[in-house]
Amino acid sequence: MLPYHPPAFHFADAAAAVAVAAIFIALASLLREPTRQRFMAILVAGAGAAYLNGGLGIWEFAFCALVTYCAYRGLQHYTYIGVAWLLHTAWDVVHHFYGTPIVPFVPTSAGQCAVCDTILAVWFFYQAPSVYRWGSHATKLPA
Repeated sequence: MLPYHPPAFHFADAAAAVAVAAIFIALASLLREPTRQRFMAILVAGAGAAYLNGGLGIWEFAFCALVTYCAYRGLQHYTYIGVAWLLHTAWDVVHHFYGTPIVPFVPTSAGQCAVCDTILAVWFFYQAPSVYRWGSHATKLPA
């Protein structure tokens, strides 16, 4: 087996991931509670399956099961959604160094996902507050 060399990760890769996280949080903030929490729990469950067939064999299924459990618990507690995103962050790092990228044609996508997912996890640990609540009373999407 040939040795695997992870792709170089640059400032532009991290900056793009931060931008994606900011856009995601801004869009998710448009959802009212409890719709936001329920949608985010479903979303992180799907993210847990993103690496199935990602090169790490049976461990991909174990990881998916663990994130699915956290997503289920996240239907009631945002903290579990944050834990699921941190687990996904760790899995992103493993994939950056040993597995396949989450987006096949973007070699640094697993590393970028790790940056984005860490920001999302922090937001969820703060109970995913709407960013619009801090400013003016922006129009929200119906629940």
